[in-house]
Formats: sequence, C-alpha cells, structure tokens
Amino acid sequence: MMYKAKYFFQILLVLAIAGGMESCKKFLDVTPENVGTLDYAFRNRNEAENYLFSCYSTLQQFADVTRDPSFTTSGEIMYPNVIGEGPKLYDPGFQLMRGTQNTSNPILNFWDGSNGAPSVFDAIRRCNIMLENIDKPIDLDPFEKERWIAETKFLKAYYHYYLAKIYGPIPVYKTSPPITASNEEFKVKRQPVDSAFNYAVQLIDEAIPGLPVAIVDLTREMGRITRAVAYAVKAEILATQASPLYNGNSDYAGYKNVDGQPLFSTSADPAKWTKAAAACKEAIEQAEAAGAALYQFIPPANIPSNIPAVLLRELTLQNAVTEKWNFNKEVIWALNPTFTQQANACPKLTSDANLGAAPGTMAVTLATTDLFYTKNGVPMAEDKTWDYANRYTLVTGDAANKYLIAQGYRTLKGNFDRETRYYANIGFDGAIWYGNGVFNPDQALSVKAQGGGAAAPRDNSRINVTAIWPKKLVNYLSNYNKDGFSQVSFRLPRMRLADLYLLYAECLNESTGPSAEVYAYVDSVRARAGLDGVVSSWSNYAVNSGKPLTKEGLREIIHQERRIELCFEARAGWDLRRWKEWGQVMAQPIQGWSFLQKAPEDFYTIVTQFIPTITTKDYFWPLSDGALQNNENFVQSPFWQ
Repeated sequence: MMYKAKYFFQILLVLAIAGGMESCKKFLDVTPENVGTLDYAFRNRNEAENYLFSCYSTLQQFADVTRDPSFTTSGEIMYPNVIGEGPKLYDPGFQLMRGTQNTSNPILNFWDGSNGAPSVFDAIRRCNIMLENIDKPIDLDPFEKERWIAETKFLKAYYHYYLAKIYGPIPVYKTSPPITASNEEFKVKRQPVDSAFNYAVQLIDEAIPGLPVAIVDLTREMGRITRAVAYAVKAEILATQASPLYNGNSDYAGYKNVDGQPLFSTSADPAKWTKAAAACKEAIEQAEAAGAALYQFIPPANIPSNIPAVLLRELTLQNAVTEKWNFNKEVIWALNPTFTQQANACPKLTSDANLGAAPGTMAVTLATTDLFYTKNGVPMAEDKTWDYANRYTLVTGDAANKYLIAQGYRTLKGNFDRETRYYANIGFDGAIWYGNGVFNPDQALSVKAQGGGAAAPRDNSRINVTAIWPKKLVNYLSNYNKDGFSQVSFRLPRMRLADLYLLYAECLNESTGPSAEVYAYVDSVRARAGLDGVVSSWSNYAVNSGKPLTKEGLREIIHQERRIELCFEARAGWDLRRWKEWGQVMAQPIQGWSFLQKAPEDFYTIVTQFIPTITTKDYFWPLSDGALQNNENFVQSPFWQ
C-alpha cells in the first residue's frame, strides 16, 4: 500500500494513457447505499489515502489539452479534419469551432461523463463521500486528517468552478443525498451562476489553513495542492465571476429555472472586481513568499558560453513553460501527467527525419501570429514605425537576424522585427529552431515549410495545414531526427506567476483604472521579453500614444498581453469567453499558408481552412437530451432550447 501512496501520481499518468482511468473509476465509484464497501474503503489510513487519490483522479485527466475546451476552441491552433495513419489527437474538441456541438451527444460532455470527458459530478460525489467518511480510519493522525480534508475541499471547489465555466448555472452539491433519499430528492435544479462561484470560494477559504505551504517530499507528493495553489485558484475564480460573461450579462436576462428563479444577474457589480483584485494580490504575496519568481533560463553545460543574448531570452520565454517543474520557480500549479503533444507541435527539421515519429499536425493560425507585437512592444497595425502595409512581401534572411531567421532564406517581411515572444512561440517558415540536438547557434536548424519541406503533402495524416507550428510547446532539448522523436517531457503549467501578475493587473484596472501598480505588473512581464513598459512603448511608437492612459485602452492592452504571454497554454479559450470576446475572435476565418506550393510566391498565398461557426449559445455547453429526460427540473442551457 505504501507503494501506491509513494508513486500514485506517476501511476495515474500511466493509467490515463492506457485508458485505465475508466476501470479505476468503476472500482472507486462507490454508491452511498453500499455501506459495506464504504466501510472497506475507509477501514484504515492506507485505504482512505487511496480514496483521496481517487478524488484527484478526474483533475489529472484535465491535463489532456486535446480534451480541454480552452485549448481546442481558442482559435490559436487548428487540427486538420483528416483520416490516415499516424498518431491522432482527440479531434472532436477541435471541431467544436466548426459548430459541431449538439444536444443529442454533446462533445466533451463533462456533465454526464461521455464523448471524451469524465463526469465532473462523479468527482464531486467522491469528494463528498471522502469528507463524510474521513473520521472512520482509526490510524489516521490529526495532522494528516486535516490536510486530507483541506485537499478534498479544494478539489470539490475546483470541480464546481470547472463546471460553472462550461455550463454557467449548475447544481451545487454540498453533501451527498442520504441513503433514504427519494427519487424526487435526487432531482435537483440548476442554481444561479453566482452560487457555484461563491461556494467554491467558501470551500477554498476553509481549505487554506489545512494545506501545506509547500511540497517538501517531491518524490511522494509532487502535484498535490498547496496554499499557493489554493490562493491562486481563488483569485482566478473571483476574476472569472467578476468578468462580463457572468457579471451583469444582459444576454441571459430571460434565462430562468423551472420555478422562475433568474439564473443570471443582469446588473453588473463593480465590487466583484475589487474583491478579485484583492484576492490576486494576496495570491501573489503567498506565491512569492513560497519562493515563486519569474523564470530565467540558466544555460547548462550543453549550451555554448557565447550564446547570443537574443537566444538566451528566447530560451527563457520558451522554458518558462517547458522547463521541468522542480527547476521552474514560476510554476505555481501543474498537473502530474506530462504534456503529450510535443510530436504534434514539432515540424520536420532535417531532410532525413523519420516523418512517422512527429506528425506535426498542430497548426497555428495566422490570426495567432498577428497577435504578437513588433520589436517595439505594440501591435503591428498600431506601430507607426513598422511597415505593416508590406508585411506580406518577401525578404531574404540576413546576417543581422541570423539567430532568429535563416540567413539566405526567403520569408515574409512580417517575420522580421518582431518581439522575442514571437520567435519563442511560433515555428514559422524560415524560423530558427534552436535546439533539437544542435546547440551551436551558428549551425542552428530552421523551419523550411515551403513545398512540403516540413509538411508532408502526400500523406494527409501528417499535414500541418497552415505550415506554422506552436514552437513553445516543444522542449528545446527534444530531438526529432532520422532515428525518431525523443522528447524531454514537461508538465504544462496550469497557473504560473506571469499569469497571476497579468490577472492582478486586469482586476486592478477594472476596479480603479490605470495606475502605477497596474503598469508595474504588466511591465514586469514585458521586461522579461525585452520590451519597454506600456506607457513608454505606446508613447514612442504607437499611433494612439494615449491608449494605456484610459481604462478601456489599458483593458485592451492587458487582454492582448495575456493572449501573447499565455499563448498555447490552454488559457485563451477561457479568457475570451469570460471577456465576451470569443464570438468576435471566432468570427474571423481560420487561415494559413498554401503549404503544398513550392515557390515562395505561391506558398505565401493565404488559404482559408474554414470559418468558425460560433454564436452566443456556444459560450455554455448544452445538457444532453438524456440529462433533461432524467430530471425534469433541469432547464437547458441558454439558446439551446
């Protein structure tokens, strides 16, 4: 039993990959009526610990980005609708942008637990059972008991919050129904959207005193919840609750329960932003007190001592995500399973590479590349010194840019003079790809996408349909060559300090407007990327020099900063929804380059892959027809009736 406790989180990853989560769920899916089984599950400390880990199990499944709504529907990446051999992603999540969601069998159905998603309500019920039976193990010491209760309350809070992000108003399950409950008592109703947020915050407040400040035993306990995680998630919950989708959303003025109870408030409450800002500040203080700091890359022995400063900065930005979590002070929270899609994010970099080892099918959209600033730290279209009108003309890479763009290679003018985060995030045609087994900066590999050089035009299971790759999602030490694809694993952060800094700046700006403190937190993130502060950058380079001086202008800047800094990290989908900007972003066509063409002039023809079909109803997932039939007290999600 100690083996299970010691290596539980590693075992969870293996089970998830092998499909073992379902069998684990069946084994641990204890019904309240089965008192004998419950007694066994809590007969001693070791059995109770296993049950605690079952409460964690659904959370660990959230690490699969191909089943994460925020990742698959952000518009940052598309996946081709193809059939063929080779490694596959869970495709339906990406197809949601095409308007494929439905009520008969909802995609990523977290409510019922089907079509690519676990039932989060089952996870909540396991948490309730854990809390209701925690007194049974007689050999459980008080300190450990307090911690397990705290962890379970956090998990229960997070599961309610996760469902509220997807469905809006949900039932709030504070306790499990008693054994003697009638069928009618099980037929609960959806509650006003603030109910789930408020309850989640309450649970986290109750949990914080019992959580450890930090994980001391990294071998046994990495991935378990700490106080810093709890404070950060509380801040995120309150920021979400304060955002326009949930705070005074007139779109849902007529959305009511079966008994006529309104499920959304149509009047915005500014005090929610003030509360969220205070929670963000407290979360930052707690994280920094526990040792959190913005990541800085320290060159290991394999990196030449004379590596150019621009590559060092690029590696800092890339490794802020791909560095191993025990070496990365910026990561506040990550789940235990490692990121499994590096092979789908990597292009073919050498002519003899084993194509089957790295399909490279995760395709970055042109709209995503346009998000990133110029080298002056302002948007391309707003930079009065940058040649926006001629960004699609062809230019040959030169010696001045040889560490960012292949020297002598013809690529777009728009790839030059961009901010460092552009080069750290985007694998564009002609981009230098530092690493992949080559660490001499003067011999670095580069992306050659023209004419199928990095795509595979005759094998439609391995096509990158935009000919642009999410470089940020590949560890620089991972190596794709003739022998296959050997990857250095990492865990995608669920919350890192830069995220929290920008979240605090957003909430503070919404609460009090522009201030020195707001600028300071945004500028600290920009400074790591080699950019000046927002006021200085806009004053010196932007057409609208006063944009950062108004709440509305600074709001737009902060939103774009979050989308740039957290690109490809499964954050944008949630952010765009809570800001009520998702529909606007999804109104733009999903576009890329004509990847089958060989001549540069033909390759750089914009090709529209599809136009997303997103409307107001898509902001919240529908309930399945079966869920509505089983409980007449449930009302369908807005506009799905």
